[in-house]
Amino acid sequence: MSRSLGFTISDSLQLSLGYAERLLKDVQADQFARFGSPGGQIVESNHAAFVYGHLSLYGPIMLKDLGHDAPATPDAFQDVFSKNAQCVDDPRGTIYPPMEQVTEFFFTGYRTVLEALQATSDEALQQPNPLGGPMTEKFPTLGSMHAFYAGGHMMMHLGQMSAWRRMQGIGAA
Repeated sequence: MSRSLGFTISDSLQLSLGYAERLLKDVQADQFARFGSPGGQIVESNHAAFVYGHLSLYGPIMLKDLGHDAPATPDAFQDVFSKNAQCVDDPRGTIYPPMEQVTEFFFTGYRTVLEALQATSDEALQQPNPLGGPMTEKFPTLGSMHAFYAGGHMMMHLGQMSAWRRMQGIGAA
């Protein structure tokens, strides 16, 4: 069977999105931006809001890289979800956007990426990674960079979400 690079990358993204959906089961909006606290002991580890918000920034990046229109990232997202942002506990719900806004932007963006990847030629995905620097050294082509975004990067952060669920007493997804 012959499959294009775009379809191959979208296979990983589809798996990641299915896991991301399952991980939200039983998560309440009022705990979405809270640190885990097993036994009342706060653990400073990425919470659900940060995981989904951070990952949501990469859907528009991927779309732009693939030559597609991308939704505008809400202004507040860059400040609190960038790779340089620090995840903080938000007991009053005033730091992070609401759960519905974060998860909607996440899923809408990546579902659009799925279609874009499947429509992208192998030739386009073999183009040099435009980031430059260490990321281009690690991922020399656009395809290898997007395979990381759709697979390794997403699953790494979803693993944090899985651990957070357990700290919150929600259990496995």
